[in-house]
Amino acid sequence: MKRAVIVFSGGQDSTTCLIQALHKYDEIHCITFNYQQRHREEINIASQLASELKVHTHKIIDISMLNELAISSLTRSNIPVTNHKYNTDDLPNTFVPGRNILFLTLSSIYAYKIKAKIIISGICETDFSGYPDCREEFIKSFNRSVNLGMNSNIIFKTPLMKLTKAEIWALADYWDCFLLIKEKTLTCYNGIIGDGCGYCYSCYLRSKGLSTYLKNRKSTLKKIKLKNNFK
Repeated sequence: MKRAVIVFSGGQDSTTCLIQALHKYDEIHCITFNYQQRHREEINIASQLASELKVHTHKIIDISMLNELAISSLTRSNIPVTNHKYNTDDLPNTFVPGRNILFLTLSSIYAYKIKAKIIISGICETDFSGYPDCREEFIKSFNRSVNLGMNSNIIFKTPLMKLTKAEIWALADYWDCFLLIKEKTLTCYNGIIGDGCGYCYSCYLRSKGLSTYLKNRKSTLKKIKLKNNFK
């Protein structure tokens, strides 16, 4: 039995990972985290998508303490969300310190419980927003630490790590879920489904990637097939 846990937010990246995983694993367990985030509507979207895509289980874990500890525009309503014109030499104020560390730790505990060897995350460093916990170096290092601390052999998989946003759109298209990703996922930090607010950096990356993909659809699809050894 090939079993995988997916860190699932209901956004473009994690939903694309979920769709691909459904073709590769026998049992998919999604885990979504409620940290009282500004865009908490993503939790409802994640539930709807998990139901529509018929995953084996979908857990929503309350980690509200992160909201108390981490100061970010995603955890404080009085801090405006950074737009796409921010200085890329600085961390954007949407960075939530420790978020991916906590997500991956709790997902590992859950995977240990259900005897899943694979944890999948939509983390990507190619078009990322300047977050240090989206780097491949961090993922590999933390994976080793988790296995040392739990005496386990869990593998963190990040299938989007080296893909551009345009290539992530191509991946969704390859799996015949382009419209589902475009219309039913929530990537926007201001909690607007689909195309989003158009103001926050997350929306900017999503829109820019979509525009690039639509202009180069054929060549980008070919590239994504080569990168993933698809036929």
